[in-house]
Amino acid sequence: MSTVKNSAYYEHLKKIAIAIIAAFLCAISMKLFLIPAKVYASGINGAAQLVVDIFHDFFHVNLDLGLLILVLNLPIIWLGWTKVGKSLTLYSFIVIGITSFFISVLPTYAISSDIILNSIFGGVISAAGVGIALKHGISTGGLDIIALYLARKKDTPTGRYFMILNGIIIVAAGAIFNWQNALYTLVSRYVNSYVVDLIHTNYQKLTVFIITPHADLVVSAIQQKFDRGATIIPAYGGYSKKPIYSIMMVVSNYEIYEIERTIKSVDPTAFIDIVETRRLNGYYHSEEEQTNSLEIRKQRKDSFKKRQSKENHREYRRRTRRRSQRNGGKPQPLHHSEHYQARGKHS
Repeated sequence: MSTVKNSAYYEHLKKIAIAIIAAFLCAISMKLFLIPAKVYASGINGAAQLVVDIFHDFFHVNLDLGLLILVLNLPIIWLGWTKVGKSLTLYSFIVIGITSFFISVLPTYAISSDIILNSIFGGVISAAGVGIALKHGISTGGLDIIALYLARKKDTPTGRYFMILNGIIIVAAGAIFNWQNALYTLVSRYVNSYVVDLIHTNYQKLTVFIITPHADLVVSAIQQKFDRGATIIPAYGGYSKKPIYSIMMVVSNYEIYEIERTIKSVDPTAFIDIVETRRLNGYYHSEEEQTNSLEIRKQRKDSFKKRQSKENHREYRRRTRRRSQRNGGKPQPLHHSEHYQARGKHS
């Protein structure tokens, strides 16, 4: 038990460390490259940049960019907490908070006066932060959460929503200020998307093949956390010459990190092959349906435990009364072995 707790504790620390690194890279990309070149970041960070520039140029009011990013993300954090998932949202909030802090305290400094270099390097560095976070099952918040929520509701790729929401920012920047910077923002977004795909994946769904002798244990462990079906295929090891199992299942790219960890916690020697899935034909649980199914399963399990506990308690009382009657009406506690028999009768 202590080993499991230590493992969970170190995993939590690892994710916090990844969140800090991702936040620092996102802040550096903005303060050293994008902001000096008037090129806009993606998502809420870019929207906050646009608002700050509008207030500065038209109303001569200087807003704190870091604080504005945090404020704009608060309703999105609430949406994520209630509709997407508490664990994902918690780490997203950590990334957002640390990014806002770094943007507020780090000075704005132009390393280069070349707007093309700023666009490219700003996109690459921010993509490194986003990609590292996604690879470890962490979202950087903002439009990530909105796009993920919309994709889960309609079961369509998140990339479509990223394009629409970021396109609004680019068009607004071009219409209000100048189209040259808006087009360079488009270049930065393209570089950003390309690098994120290299580090993580741009596929919404992935097919996982698991080679293990412990098929039932692996599938059971996965299905305790994810409502995913699996096909178990008996196989034969070409090298080991031993019977083995091949498990095939389709998952989303947001689940893959936790699924890999779950598999390795059951069978550290399991062989895992992850294949990009271009198209599915058949029924596939969206994440919202999966969450509802897991919640129903949990409620049924809790209800069964309560009924079992009541039945055990009634059986214990009946045995106590019978023992009391045999001893002339004096209440006698059950012997511990009889007590366990009463408890285990209905288990």
